[in-house]
Amino acid sequence: MGTDLFDTAPLDFNCPRCSLPASARFYGPCDDCRDTMRATLGTDARVVEAEAYEPKMNVVPNAVATKD
Repeated sequence: MGTDLFDTAPLDFNCPRCSLPASARFYGPCDDCRDTMRATLGTDARVVEAEAYEPKMNVVPNAVATKD
């Protein structure tokens, strides 16, 4: 069982963004295009505040849980 399941050799293809020849393990934008996209399209992480969950009006508590 010494065979490798995945071929890790780089692929030769044209970059789908700039159409220049590229060589990488996975198909996609070349390194220069990726760097450009990270610089222009990326944003800083921010905290998104979500509202607290409130059950709908048609949801009623379990009768056993509300038993005195």
